Amino acid sequence: MRTTIEAIRRFSEDGERFAMVTAYDYTSARLVDRSRVPLILVGDSLGMVVQGNDSTVPVTLDDMIYHTRMVVRGSATSLVVGDLPFGTTAIEDDAVRAAVRLMREGGCQSVKLEGGTPVAPLVRRLVDVGIPVMAHIGYTPQSVNTLGTRVQGRDEANARRIVLDALAVQEAGAWAVVLELVPAPLAAAITELLDIPTIGIGAGAGCSGQVQVWHDLLGLYDDFVPRHARRFRTLGDEAAAALDEYAAAVADGSFPAAENSSTMDAGILARAIEDLE
Repeated sequence: MRTTIEAIRRFSEDGERFAMVTAYDYTSARLVDRSRVPLILVGDSLGMVVQGNDSTVPVTLDDMIYHTRMVVRGSATSLVVGDLPFGTTAIEDDAVRAAVRLMREGGCQSVKLEGGTPVAPLVRRLVDVGIPVMAHIGYTPQSVNTLGTRVQGRDEANARRIVLDALAVQEAGAWAVVLELVPAPLAAAITELLDIPTIGIGAGAGCSGQVQVWHDLLGLYDDFVPRHARRFRTLGDEAAAALDEYAAAVADGSFPAAENSSTMDAGILARAIEDLE
């Protein structure tokens, strides 16, 4: 049975911390389903970790639908949240159409959108038409060209702005809110103020839950580890070693072996190639 929004709310109400992880395809979703992680985010971070861009900005709605559909196919128990990508929320009617497409064609159970007080009316509109919304405040990656990549809310004015953003999206009907790159004490204070779950990334341990990018926590890159991430495994090294072993086995003739091949009747083979040599 798939995890529900109500189940995540109960985790938060009971003080039970929960994990969310990004996934971008069928295979990764299958692996998440074998774990204790109840939430999958099909993040527009795929623009960087899958497509190789330097930000999330180039990701299209069609990209998000494509990847969300694969993740939903691969998951049976995780609640799947799909990101609304850059530009899709600029005009309210367009945003509603984009969210409907992401849920109808992608199959996710909720959408996520970036922004606080300015997007609260859109959050309300989406909720009113039956679309569950996870909000995302603090550092918002789609605003990288405006904000840069840095912690948000260290000074009094910006800290208060983020608190007001959190209250605004809650009031508008968001069922959860991601707090990204905000000081841990601020995130903890927001979590205490809100009645909805908070999900931190680079926001300390005081949030209701945490989210991490698939490639970061599994160590699939060897060049950069964000400060807010922890490598729980280094699968990139293991994968590279496996590829080296494969190449060596092909070169020395030990692969494929007999158990990796099939046989046929010698007489049938002889007749098949008779007079062709």
